[in-house]
Amino acid sequence: MPLFFSHNPAETEALGEAWGRAAQSGWIIGLIGDLGAGKTQLVKGLARGLGASERVHSPTFALVNQYLRGRLPLYHLDLYRLDTVDQIHSAGLEEYWVRPDGVTVVEWAERWPGFAPGAGLSCRLVKMESCGDLERRISYEDIGA
Repeated sequence: MPLFFSHNPAETEALGEAWGRAAQSGWIIGLIGDLGAGKTQLVKGLARGLGASERVHSPTFALVNQYLRGRLPLYHLDLYRLDTVDQIHSAGLEEYWVRPDGVTVVEWAERWPGFAPGAGLSCRLVKMESCGDLERRISYEDIGA
């Protein structure tokens, strides 16, 4: 499992930017981490790597933000306010990780059992941990086939 240590928000964004430049249509990225772990910071970099010109912000209250002006569409979802699988079903969010036509990023991915290794979903599962005020430990695993 690759491991990356970020010493500041700019390094977290740079990792996301590198992933954005390499991204292909259909990519799904599940983010796991506490509040303030840098999930949205990573997505800002990802959007920049995709060439998205829109300002990226957390979709906590909207549930989904779409950034459509890059080389691929970016769908940024946040499951923080959804406590059950039934709520996720009711919100209609599953369509974003079933053959997306761009790149889908899901914050609080652990709230959807489909993001667990062995559940059948092909995605990059990213765990982000705070190691201090600005430092982050970022590990990830590409799961599924």
